[in-house]
Amino acid sequence: MNGRRLGEFWADRARGALLDLDFIGIQLLNGLQLSMLLFMLAVGLSVVFGLLDFLNLAHATFYMVSAYIALSVAEATESFWLALLIAPVLVVLIGIVFYQTLLKRLQGSHMKQVLVTFGLIFVGLDAVRLIWGQGFHTMAEPALLSAKFALLGQTYPAYRFFIIGVGLVTVVLLYLGLERTRLGAIVRAGVDDREIAASLGINIDLAFFAVFCLGIYLAGLAGVVAAPLVTVYPGMDMSVLILALIVVVVGGPGNLKGAVVGSLVIGMAETFGVVLLPEFSSFLIYFIMAAVLLFRPHGLLPAKAFS
Repeated sequence: MNGRRLGEFWADRARGALLDLDFIGIQLLNGLQLSMLLFMLAVGLSVVFGLLDFLNLAHATFYMVSAYIALSVAEATESFWLALLIAPVLVVLIGIVFYQTLLKRLQGSHMKQVLVTFGLIFVGLDAVRLIWGQGFHTMAEPALLSAKFALLGQTYPAYRFFIIGVGLVTVVLLYLGLERTRLGAIVRAGVDDREIAASLGINIDLAFFAVFCLGIYLAGLAGVVAAPLVTVYPGMDMSVLILALIVVVVGGPGNLKGAVVGSLVIGMAETFGVVLLPEFSSFLIYFIMAAVLLFRPHGLLPAKAFS
């Protein structure tokens, strides 16, 4: 099949799929589910980078470690809900140890941040290999959410609706927290102009620490809710790290709204790209990122949109 016929084949396939409204509806739900996972993972990375110009490449490692901890808790207690409660908190405690002993000493140097946090990725990789082995693991979804609903001519898992719900609730709570609380005002002030905020007596470092812990918690939460949906294995953090970084670039760092928009754009592009143009799907999200960098180098919603 020559290039022209191949192009016509994929064009016909895409047109046929787009004419199927049931197909579009299901893929929109799949894209929303992926977008919500990406949001929970990327929002902490985005706001921390925007607040203190700190690039933490090890952010997704907490996602992986939380998935493993949840796996162990669920196996020991036979309760997904206990795993959902315990794993993100334990990951935050691990994150606090790394922050106090190492990460807070790296402020002001992007090169040090990249090198050290990239090294922490391998520390996390070897740690999970040492504790849980190199095998692949699966985690059962809770019995309460194991049902499937008849939707748009297909069956759709209740657990995917749960992920969408958790993501949407997280978006609303973060919006209210950043818009209606003192911490939110401090975070916005620090993003807009850290020096002036500090001169007014605002403890930006404490605000950064609180946002850092919140970001780690959300990454841990994403790891737990993703565990029944994906395979848990050493190195599962690298693929989502790339997606999270692309979300930050597309949406704009330091911006809750940008994290939402970036997650939706990349989540939908990844989902529809795989089913409509599978041979080009891996290229599509990088094309979107390149286009955004070319025409809007600070992202679709730069940090000033935070105000």
